[in-house]
This record gives sequence, structure tokens and C-alpha cells, in this order.
Amino acid sequence: MERFIAKRLRSLPKSILLLGPRQVGKSTLLRSLKPDLVINLADETTYLNFLSSPSRLNEIIEASEPKVVFIDEIQRIPALLNSVQAILDAAVKGSIKFLLSGSSARKLKKGNANLLPGRIIQYSMGGLSVLELKDNFDIKLAMTIGFLPEPYLSKDRGLSERLLETYSGTYLKEEIQMEAERLDLQGFARFMNEAATNSGQILDFTKLAKVSKISRNSARRYYEMLEDSLIMYRVSAFQGLSSTVNLVKHPKYYLFDPGVWNGFLQNFKASQDRKGVIFEHVVIAQIYNCAYAADEPVSVTWVRTHSGVEVDFVLTFPRTGRVVPIEVKAGSEAALNLKGLEWFYKEYPAAKEGLCVFPQVEAERKIGQTRITSLARMCDRLFGSSK
Repeated sequence: MERFIAKRLRSLPKSILLLGPRQVGKSTLLRSLKPDLVINLADETTYLNFLSSPSRLNEIIEASEPKVVFIDEIQRIPALLNSVQAILDAAVKGSIKFLLSGSSARKLKKGNANLLPGRIIQYSMGGLSVLELKDNFDIKLAMTIGFLPEPYLSKDRGLSERLLETYSGTYLKEEIQMEAERLDLQGFARFMNEAATNSGQILDFTKLAKVSKISRNSARRYYEMLEDSLIMYRVSAFQGLSSTVNLVKHPKYYLFDPGVWNGFLQNFKASQDRKGVIFEHVVIAQIYNCAYAADEPVSVTWVRTHSGVEVDFVLTFPRTGRVVPIEVKAGSEAALNLKGLEWFYKEYPAAKEGLCVFPQVEAERKIGQTRITSLARMCDRLFGSSK
């Protein structure tokens, strides 16, 4: 299955930095662009060779004269970006192109990486999008296995669950142990369990820190680390309403993929008591997966008043200024409640239309300013025209 972004990357004359969590398919995609030279920094021998001598990149390129160079996991040696810049500056325009992938914006930031403004175009990539899956989209599978390509496309359900259960262990080992000198790994492991348990809930840093037996500042720092490492989405409180509206200001954090979340919890059952919050994870995962696939930037926030009026997500599209409030419903359409959306339209008249999203609907329809729709139709409405 070719990813939407592949066509865009293939046609670009400039070099590319593709960021995304592990296992979303970055390496597979960039290898499909048929690079002449592949440097895989995930390989320990290759990593150590370039770490000790970043100038090897110049030597290899001078010797083989490749036109397209793919460097995988560039965040492991941010200093290599300086070599990339020197090579691009010295080359005849258009004679060499770099394809760079990374799974941690954090490491690039910490390494004071030269992100080569004007020379490299940065893109993001998530798991499979509904726009890409089309008729292969299965909402029941999505709510249990999520959207990482290998688990979703596997015919072996047991293998898919095992892959997702080990994702957290792999992450802790490969991403966090590199911070071992400054991190209490046991404290972080307790925090990670609590962060997974509270994914999608209103966040109380003080309470979570107490349960995790870490400081409040550590809890904030760990969340920032997860966000920078592309493992969690931060959903802040919407800021566009009148200052007289008394709003909850706490953020929510969502693990980036519902299957990964289920794997952390070791629970793949979409039971009645979990169905609502699982579907929220599916919706936010698809908002980002589709936004990345369509190259359509979006900001995701949420709204709740202290009196309990709530809108699950508010999407703001910076290119157009469009604001779309979204209510997520996993239950029956018969119990439809649009009070939150109707309140939002009054408080924020610039929002011309909102969406009430169900896993599936028999027929899309409109009630006032709200369109009752399915997840698949939501994705097409919000991002389909941007493909």
C-alpha cells in the first residue's frame, strides 16, 4: 500500500526530513523512493562508525557520487546535519538529494541540530490513515489494533497484539535508556504506566506525580519528553473564547495510536466501559494521520466549562483559519446530545459547522449547524480535498 505522502516526496527536488514515531513506515516509504545510498544509523556498527567520524559521510559521497542519499534515524547523530549542509552547499544545484528520517524531534532539539532552513523541507508521518485504507478500513480492527502498518495489515491477530505489547518495552529500552544518566528509569516506568492509564483524561499533574512517586516538575518534563518524542499528542484548552467564559484549563494527552495504547494497558477488548475513550483515541489518531498524509497542518484543542459543558475536539486549520468543533460519540445515535456543540456555536460564531462523529452511521445528515457523520466521512470532509 503506497502512502499518500510518497507521491509528494517523490516529486520534490529538495531534500527531505521525515519525522514520525517508530514503526509508522518512514523507512519503508523512503526506501521505496529508490535511494542510491542508504545509511542506517539504527544499525549499531554504522552508528558507531559515523559517531566517531561524521566526516565519513563526505568521503563516502565523494567516492560513490550518489544522486539520492537516505539517512535513517538521523536524530541519533544530529551533527551529521552539518555535513549534509556542507555537501548540499558545495554541490551543483539539483545534483544530490538527501532523504532523512527521524523518530525523535527531542534528540534533534537537544543536539542543537542544524535543520537546514531553505535546504530541507520537513514533513511528519503517522500511522495508516482512513484516506489511504479506503475500503480496507475496519473500525472494529482500528479500535483494538490501531493504525501501525504491520499490526493493522497482519493476518495474525495474536502477532499484532504481541507487537503492540512489546512496543512500550522497545520504546523504554531504545529511547529512554539513552537518558539514563539523568533519568530515574524506575520512576519513569511508574509514570509511563500512569500516563497510559490516564491517556485521554483531564490531566492533574500533582495527582499523577504523587501516584508515580515522582516530583510534579518531573511529571511535566516526562510529558514534554513524550510529546517531543512523538509518542503523545498534547490537546490544550481552546483559547478563542471570551475571557468571561469560565473554562477548564488543564490539557489532555493522548497516546498517538489506539493500538499502542491498548498494548501499554495489555487490554485489546473494546468493552462497553472502554468503548467511548477508545473511539476518542481512534478519532484523534485519524485527525493527525490524515493531516500528515494530506500535508494539511491542524491544531487540536478541547473545551470544557466548569459547569460541565464540553466539546471533545476543536480543530483549527492555520492555512485557512477554519475552526471545526467535533463531538465524539461511540454509542447509539438514538441518544444524540448536541448541547456542547450548540453552546460552542453561540460562544464562537466563526465556527460555521461542527461534526458529531460516530464509528459508523447509516446515513449522514445535518441538524442545525452540526453534521452527523461517520469517522470515514469525517476524514474525507476534513482532509480529502487536500490529498
